[in-house]
Amino acid sequence: MRTARFTLDPAFTVGTVDPRLFGSFVEHLGRCVYTGVFEPGHPTADADGIRGDVLDLVRELGVTAVRYPGGNFVSGYRWEDSVGPVEARPRRLDPAWRSTETNRFGLSEYISFLRKIGPQAEPMMALNLGTRGVAEALQLQEYANHPGGTALSDLRAEHGDKDPFGIRLWCLGNEMDGPWQTGHKTAAEYGRVAAETARAMRQIDPGVQLVACGSSGRSMPTFAEWEATVLQETYDLVDHISLHAYYEPLDGDVDSFLASAVDMEAFIEEVVATCDHVGARLKSRKRINLSFDEWNVWYMSRTEEQVSALDWPEAPRLLEDNYSVLDAVVLGSLLIALLRHADRVTVACLAQLVNVIAPIMTEPGGPAWRQTTFFPFAQASRYGRGEVLDVRVDSPTYATRKYGEADLLHATAVRGEDGTLTVFAVNRSRTEPLPLDVALNGLGLTSVVEHSVLADADPDARNTLAEPDRVTPHAAEGTTLDGGRLSAVLEPLSWNVIRLA
Repeated sequence: MRTARFTLDPAFTVGTVDPRLFGSFVEHLGRCVYTGVFEPGHPTADADGIRGDVLDLVRELGVTAVRYPGGNFVSGYRWEDSVGPVEARPRRLDPAWRSTETNRFGLSEYISFLRKIGPQAEPMMALNLGTRGVAEALQLQEYANHPGGTALSDLRAEHGDKDPFGIRLWCLGNEMDGPWQTGHKTAAEYGRVAAETARAMRQIDPGVQLVACGSSGRSMPTFAEWEATVLQETYDLVDHISLHAYYEPLDGDVDSFLASAVDMEAFIEEVVATCDHVGARLKSRKRINLSFDEWNVWYMSRTEEQVSALDWPEAPRLLEDNYSVLDAVVLGSLLIALLRHADRVTVACLAQLVNVIAPIMTEPGGPAWRQTTFFPFAQASRYGRGEVLDVRVDSPTYATRKYGEADLLHATAVRGEDGTLTVFAVNRSRTEPLPLDVALNGLGLTSVVEHSVLADADPDARNTLAEPDRVTPHAAEGTTLDGGRLSAVLEPLSWNVIRLA
């Protein structure tokens, strides 16, 4: 196997990682909330019904911004249903997931959950611009954020939350380009209501940070045209535009699945080009950043049949994909793609947090455990803070059905404020180890602190209720740093974290 190579130099950087890049997503879908985050009566639950075992894993995972309450759910959401005495909250049909929503977990419980995670956890609230609009958005903003002295802020205090929630980051709807979305709109219709909502919210608080809906995926027939039309209306009123992408191996095409980040990087770069084109056309000096606020491996081909069979149950088992080593390596590669574009991707949310296509799984009344995908995210969140260095690989390639020739090596590197360096690397070869040679210029590094690997002789190995620790990272052998050159061998089908000091 030919050696893969790249050079690192602190003079050549991409940008600084925004902590929000390690966000996640809690939607009222399946068991993400009920028996996931929230299960009164569970042996580890606190007085507010939050599962302590889940809370511990969420802290370990290292999530920051947490998007809520959807997702498709939000387009039928009435925020008023989710506040006040729990016993008085109404039960509602959720058309997005053919389920019944009890509203036992609502806005106050969401904010309380974030505060329990710690100060790094930030609310990212999605607004219903499907069946509702400007008036309801302003009402929610007043209830959540105004200090007091008005009807809605005083109502919040009556409900037991004297202090404002301090929500800074707001999503102006969800996937409004999708025909599946309740209240689906054309780009012109959505652009107008998004602009009206943004303008009104800024009248109350000029400092709000707003995310306009971009395309639900790069394959949407309106992709790019949608972004251009929406931004024409909202460019000077919003801060971010959203991207959503999910990947799975279709028709057994594992080689293309392993190269999913090729698609993700192209998606990011095309949206950046569209944003900058609109900005140039408007002669604006402002720069729109990207909020990749839904991304993951998701076996979507199984979903439609699951949902269509439902008859309005509470918290059904939906989208509970059990992830393999293969899935974890792909997820790691997607994380690398986000880091490689940290100059423009300043928010990203792994969808979702618990049970629903999630890194954390639970059993009602039972344990919680880490999926294989937990480890790449936790390691990236812990060690991927700082300045992303420009990585341009010289790598052997392999053939894929969807993307043509793709590099076997996918990599990035992040330099921490303390001068340490972390290389994140994926070997996409399913059968061969990949020698790696990295030239380090002007970084003053002298030692290998750790080379952690997630790989397994069985690419289908996974963590389950019966075997929750079947797959965990292990230490690599033989990785050296000598004379400014890093040498390593990356195991077949592996996610690698190499830390240098």
